[in-house]
Amino acid sequence: MPEHTSFFTYLVQMFPALGENMRNLGHTMFGKPVTAHHAEPLVASFFIVLLVAGLAYATRAKIVDYDKSVIPDEKLSLRTFMELFIDAFYGTCKDIMGAKRAKRYFPIIGTSACFVFFSNAIGLIPGFSPPTSNWNITLGCAIVIFVAFNYYGIKENGLGYFKHMMGPMAVLAPLIFPIELMSLIIRPITLSVRLMLNMAVDHLLVTITMGMVALFLPIPVMVLGTLVVVVQTYVFCLLSAIYISLATEHEEHDEDHGHGHGEKKHGAKQVPIQPAA
Repeated sequence: MPEHTSFFTYLVQMFPALGENMRNLGHTMFGKPVTAHHAEPLVASFFIVLLVAGLAYATRAKIVDYDKSVIPDEKLSLRTFMELFIDAFYGTCKDIMGAKRAKRYFPIIGTSACFVFFSNAIGLIPGFSPPTSNWNITLGCAIVIFVAFNYYGIKENGLGYFKHMMGPMAVLAPLIFPIELMSLIIRPITLSVRLMLNMAVDHLLVTITMGMVALFLPIPVMVLGTLVVVVQTYVFCLLSAIYISLATEHEEHDEDHGHGHGEKKHGAKQVPIQPAA
């Protein structure tokens, strides 16, 4: 296969209508046509979206009957894999932000985990390039997370979301606020660049190794590549969960401590704590 091409590149070339739409989109957005190579990451991303939707539909068909779904499969199946996959990331979110917020904000984390994981994993198949090795794709994912956690933070805390960026003392606000704002703006850049560079280097290493020896030598590299796929998915979702947790922490903190000092819950009643003698 020629350099910098994959099966998705040929797919764009096989369908003239698709290629024409890509060229028109390029003229509209960038003022220049988009080649098949440039359109390949976007086409690959659409393929991953369809793949995840298909897997979700197939998994749902396996668990729609609740009485039967409570019994786990004897062997590793699609349903078992998806349950373990989703449960691992839900457990991470629960450890970071608590059960209540994890249930509320997990849909965006779980969706990100599925898209990033399968985008990374497809690069392990010879002839395919992972869309997450392109910065346009990873930056788009990071911007979605950036908009989401800022929206959640403002929704839960109102103007207090910006107030906590000014520090504990008003006299320090002119110094702390620009630093916090810069840290906030740079998050999608670091989140996207980290994922893009790791996947691009990993895919390049696998490609070079397979070009040198196409049978036995790539196996250790493929094992290492599988580890990179899992770790980078976990890191992306872990940081996303941390950003959402930090953005919504103040509101949750107030709820947890809204019962007043010197009281604790006992069943359905609140029992005052007696001071020690």
